[in-house]
Amino acid sequence: STSRRTAQSVLLETSAGDVVIDVYADECPLAARNFVKLCELKYYNFCVFHNVQRDVLVQTGDPGASGRGGRSVYAQVAGTDETFADEIDVKRRRFTRRGLVAMANRGAPNTNGSQFFITTGAPLPYLDERHTIFGEVAEGLDVVMRINDAFCDDGGRPYYNVR
Repeated sequence: STSRRTAQSVLLETSAGDVVIDVYADECPLAARNFVKLCELKYYNFCVFHNVQRDVLVQTGDPGASGRGGRSVYAQVAGTDETFADEIDVKRRRFTRRGLVAMANRGAPNTNGSQFFITTGAPLPYLDERHTIFGEVAEGLDVVMRINDAFCDDGGRPYYNVR
C-alpha cells in the first residue's frame, strides 16, 4: 500500500509581491485547515505585517493590526474566541531555514488563532517546541526578504504598511 499525501498551496498576495506557500495538510491538519479556510474566507485580506524582526521572522494575520487579535476558523464557526491545539513534531520539523510558515500563538501552548509568521533567519532553535510549522514558502522568498528589510520602529512595526 502506498501513502497518499495531500498537496495544498496558497497564493499570498502582498503589497511587496506574491508568495506561494505549500501547506503541510497531512502533517498539521488543524493548522493547515485553519490557514487555508481563512484564506478562502479572505480573512487575511488587507492584514498588515505588524511584526518584523529582522533576520528572524515577519508576522501577520491580525485583521485589527494590533498583534493581539485574530480568531481561528474554528472559533468563527463556533462563535467563540476558541483557540486550537499545537501540532508540533520536532522529529520532523524544526526551525532550521528561512521560509518556514508557522502559527503565532498567544504566548502559551495550544493558543493558536489566525496569526502566522514566516522565518527570515535560521537556525532559530528557541522557536522549536513552541510553534506549529505548517508550511513553507515555495515561491517568493525574495518578497518575504523584502518585507524583512522594511524600516521599523523599535517594536518591529514597519513605518509603512506592508499588506
